[in-house]
Amino acid sequence: MEYVQERIATLHDLGGGRHAPDRSGDLEGMLADTVVVVPMIDRECQSPAAERVLGELETLDPAAVFVPVRAPAERIGTFREWLESFSLPIQLLWCNSPAVETLLAESGLSGAFGKGLDVWLALGPAADRGEFVVVHDADARSYEADHVRRLLAPLSLGYEFSKGYYARVEEGRLYGRLFRLFYEPLIAAVAAEHDDPIVDYLEAFRYALAGEFAASASLARRLRAPRAWGLEVGTLGDAFDHAGFSGTAQVDLGRHVHDHRAVAGETGLEGMSREVAAELLRILEERGVDPEYETLPERYRDAGERLIDGYRADAAFNGLAYDVTGERDQLTRYAESIDEPGPDRRLPPWTDAPIEPDAVLEAARPWLEGAIGSTVGD
Repeated sequence: MEYVQERIATLHDLGGGRHAPDRSGDLEGMLADTVVVVPMIDRECQSPAAERVLGELETLDPAAVFVPVRAPAERIGTFREWLESFSLPIQLLWCNSPAVETLLAESGLSGAFGKGLDVWLALGPAADRGEFVVVHDADARSYEADHVRRLLAPLSLGYEFSKGYYARVEEGRLYGRLFRLFYEPLIAAVAAEHDDPIVDYLEAFRYALAGEFAASASLARRLRAPRAWGLEVGTLGDAFDHAGFSGTAQVDLGRHVHDHRAVAGETGLEGMSREVAAELLRILEERGVDPEYETLPERYRDAGERLIDGYRADAAFNGLAYDVTGERDQLTRYAESIDEPGPDRRLPPWTDAPIEPDAVLEAARPWLEGAIGSTVGD
């Protein structure tokens, strides 16, 4: 356990997991004005992790729970029936419905799709529904409802943006591989050459690729979401611009147990690393930092080797298995992702969007005859 502060406020769990809402203001009152966004894909319907997430959320009383879903038409009915089984004010958004695809095309927003687009579709309506927005994934088998309170706690203290962090130790080994072996050494390589506020900001997050964050509705409307897996790091650039060091906090969510991805391939961590790299390097370039691409892959690998030495020692100290060869192989794979970012295909902030949140709500549910829970159709 430690209590070291970063350039951004860091809220530690110093009570052994016991969270007292009255330490951080009236969080229960805030919940009534909070919309929780939980993006899902087809395979998460009825999964044990998603069942746990929604079951835990039943113990809260949020203004709404928005579930942006990307699934084939033949599966949406199953999703609807499953969501109806939870006692929650759920709003299901079918993100790849024909009507949504038409709406995006007519608004000049057609293009690549993925998690970022799905979350963006929910952010506008969510910011209209409540004063606070909490976003988190549905794949944490260790999820607790208290994570929502913890993410909201910094906002109750006046911060605009709150990011979760946690340990990824599972099956007797270290996980969180894309953060440990790609993001962290890449930003460390840049930081070694650049003393710049945006670099300090990006370096301050203990788990920059965590999918859990909370924001004021005002900030949520200003996020330019990357369309796919760059969402987590992409939001940090806008948070820097609109919240800055003084308006940003990170909060300890304990230890998470997540589903794991393979390393190789476009759907694995290797493919994700390309999108993370593009958004991270775009953030730096936009704010005047030259990543010096000619030498950056080599500097990244050097930083990664230094970190691997530390991970190996930490694993040994804690009696964990550690595959040095496998970790070094990931460094080599991820180094191939380091290149100048391509065209900027981020979605616009909702403050400048060519569509209205109500239009998304309408397009995302034309197939529904009635309501899911107590809110759809209201």
